[in-house]
Amino acid sequence: MSEVATADPALKDRVKRDDRAHVFHTWSAQAEIDPLPVAGAQGSYFFDYDGKRYLDFASQLVYSNLGHGHPRLVQAIKAQADKLPVIAPAFANEVRSEAARAIAEVAGGHFAKVFFTNGGADANEHAIRMARLHTGRVKVMSFYRSYHGATSGAIALTGDPRRWANEATAMSHVAHFWGPYPYRSPFYASSPEQETERALQHLRNVLMVEGPETVAAIIMETVVGTNGILVPPPGYLAGVRQVCDEYGIVMIADEVMAGFGRCGHWFGVQHWGVQPDLITFAKGVTSGYVPLGGVVISDAIASTFDHRAYPGGLTYSGHLLACAVAIESIKTLREENVLEHVRSLGQDVIGPGLQALADKHPSVGEVRGLGVFWAIELVKDRNTREPLVPFNAKGEAARPMNEFKQVCMDNGLSPFVHFNRTHVSPPCTATADEIRQGLEILDEALSAADKHYVG
Repeated sequence: MSEVATADPALKDRVKRDDRAHVFHTWSAQAEIDPLPVAGAQGSYFFDYDGKRYLDFASQLVYSNLGHGHPRLVQAIKAQADKLPVIAPAFANEVRSEAARAIAEVAGGHFAKVFFTNGGADANEHAIRMARLHTGRVKVMSFYRSYHGATSGAIALTGDPRRWANEATAMSHVAHFWGPYPYRSPFYASSPEQETERALQHLRNVLMVEGPETVAAIIMETVVGTNGILVPPPGYLAGVRQVCDEYGIVMIADEVMAGFGRCGHWFGVQHWGVQPDLITFAKGVTSGYVPLGGVVISDAIASTFDHRAYPGGLTYSGHLLACAVAIESIKTLREENVLEHVRSLGQDVIGPGLQALADKHPSVGEVRGLGVFWAIELVKDRNTREPLVPFNAKGEAARPMNEFKQVCMDNGLSPFVHFNRTHVSPPCTATADEIRQGLEILDEALSAADKHYVG
């Protein structure tokens, strides 16, 4: 248990002081941030040094799938550390082999091998490298509304504004295209079916002018994560699979957020019964307890490297502590019926609860999602669908969403806020009562958003 029983203001002050003096934070102007010092966490909550607890409706960065301090995962780390904490990737080891077997098994179909990385960005980097070597082509296509990581290759694949400041060092030969987004359809579609039809035609049009014979891979988040929890409309993923088969293009499913229970399946793509050629994963495979990512590789692509050396590797590929957690995570997801629990939460608690908030608050333009992976899109006007804050808003322009977030935090809810959306992504193990508690706090926070409604 890491729950904080008593407040410790003196330690809080020291943590803040050392953090400000020595920690260089990600995605931040260093002098303009004030990170909350966190003392501990358990289950669906984390705690600060004042003894206040926060319901984690973001699963940190959408990775605490099995919650905080899960005893089975903690024990797996301890047991492996006592046995053998690390061995170089060139050696075979029981725990590494078992983790790879277990991951390939839950992927199903034509998957048998796993290449381990340290996280999601390098997983996507290696998936692209594999696709290029397998096809002999160089170009890669990805959504504008996407995030694939912050390394030079992964940030080039990324479609959102985080790419802009990194383009001088980003990998070349990437083409972006519009994915489906029925609420803000770039194709002026009037139904999910029409959105699928027009989005697939758009993909074909982009392929035509890029040259399909030059394209090695199409990579996409199965359910777009940070950029909106965009659930693909019926038939879209199957249509992309067909396009890839037609032109010999490798289909890569980025399951870094969507995988390992988040969508109520081992991998989100399984919700639609589609098999990609490569699956990238990270985050939920260990609930973040020890960093681990990887690529699940189809038999056809794996065979490319049977007698040809794969030109890539990492010092900590298949780190044994991480692999031990991955094995125990898969066992826990299965033995504690977590996937079924996630589907029930989405269908019976989160979905209806968010719809009730939408019916009550005019600032809610749309709710969407599945499993424990949902978004509330906030607007100034439901008729025009004008976002509550502009795209990539900063400073004063972002104030309405900052006010919304502050109400959440003041009331003990840690949200995931991005642009004009808040995402509902609690741990897969959260209880129905915890979800309802979080929805009550969102109800109050949405009243703050309603003050900016003009429709």
